[in-house]
Amino acid sequence: MSFRLDAQDPYTKARAGVLSTPHGDVETPVYMPVATQASVKAISQEDLELLGAKAILANSYHLYLRPGTATIKAAGGLHRFMNYGGMILTDSGGFQVLSMSDLRKIEDGGVTFRSHIDGSEHRLTPGKVIEIQSELGSDCWTTLDECPPYPASSEQAWRALERTMRWMEQSVPVVRAKRDAGQSSLFFPLLQGGLFPDLRRRAAEHMGGLPHDGVSIGGFCVGEPKELMWSVVSETTDALPKNKPRYLMGIGTPEDLWDAVALGVDMMDCVWPTRVARNGQVMTRLGKFNITNSAYRKDFGPIDPECSCFVCRRYSRGYLAHLFRARELLVHRLISFHNLHLMAEIMRAIRRAILDGRFEQARKDFFSRYKSSAAQPA
Repeated sequence: MSFRLDAQDPYTKARAGVLSTPHGDVETPVYMPVATQASVKAISQEDLELLGAKAILANSYHLYLRPGTATIKAAGGLHRFMNYGGMILTDSGGFQVLSMSDLRKIEDGGVTFRSHIDGSEHRLTPGKVIEIQSELGSDCWTTLDECPPYPASSEQAWRALERTMRWMEQSVPVVRAKRDAGQSSLFFPLLQGGLFPDLRRRAAEHMGGLPHDGVSIGGFCVGEPKELMWSVVSETTDALPKNKPRYLMGIGTPEDLWDAVALGVDMMDCVWPTRVARNGQVMTRLGKFNITNSAYRKDFGPIDPECSCFVCRRYSRGYLAHLFRARELLVHRLISFHNLHLMAEIMRAIRRAILDGRFEQARKDFFSRYKSSAAQPA
């Protein structure tokens, strides 16, 4: 693994670099579409190629339960199973398991839970989580963690962090054994600490004493105010080494991309662009709007006149409004593709701005135009 920093913005913590992975180089900062169950919702792998998506995220928990790691391993690994040639980072599934309070039991040795699919009982340990990701054959592995809720006391957050750090330590020998056996996947252990800067710094210090290729920053977007989240994210990136990529988990609105990168984040993922698309929400450079609004029924202009994606070149707002009302499945693909295209374009603009030394001005220009719900019929 190598991570090369190509540029650093002089006024913020924004960085541009290149992460080398077993399935190609990934330019950072990067937004990764989410393929939870080996599929980005409503999007094909051919669509991912059109989008230029060099990195995606899949979820170990879901793939472990269905279709099962044995099936994916028999197919030749996750890349061949889903026929995707770029980098795949796998979330350990800890967040999904730990969020099911009525279906799981947390102990120091791991987590026992019942499948949300058929009720069968399973147990995840730090070592098993690495084993699962090894069988999947993903490029970047994360670790089992305990994500404290919001709000949580400092004592609750500390207990969760202690357990997360122990689980991280227990993962390291398994990762080493897999590498000794010939696997070259990257190790991105998960950093917790809740919304307490001192715990985040302690977590960063602990991780610094263990081998790792990058850092997965978890525990945000759990209900806290955005101002508090960004404040703690900033404290966290300050405590991390500059020569390792920082992956901020579950972050991904257009505004988030600019704000996270400004705080030194290199990698992000989020289901938001495709999730809101399935509810009819369209993203543009001026803000978002809902295609179900009656104003768009006879609006025959493109979703976004400034967008170069095939959806905006070929289909009108009025047509998409019809598809949504008629419950035609095509509309989910079209809006999802457009939303992901916008995310990719924004991230490319961010990277260019960093390399050109004008990130802060580009960020101001974006926010001067972007309003949360300002888009109007053409």
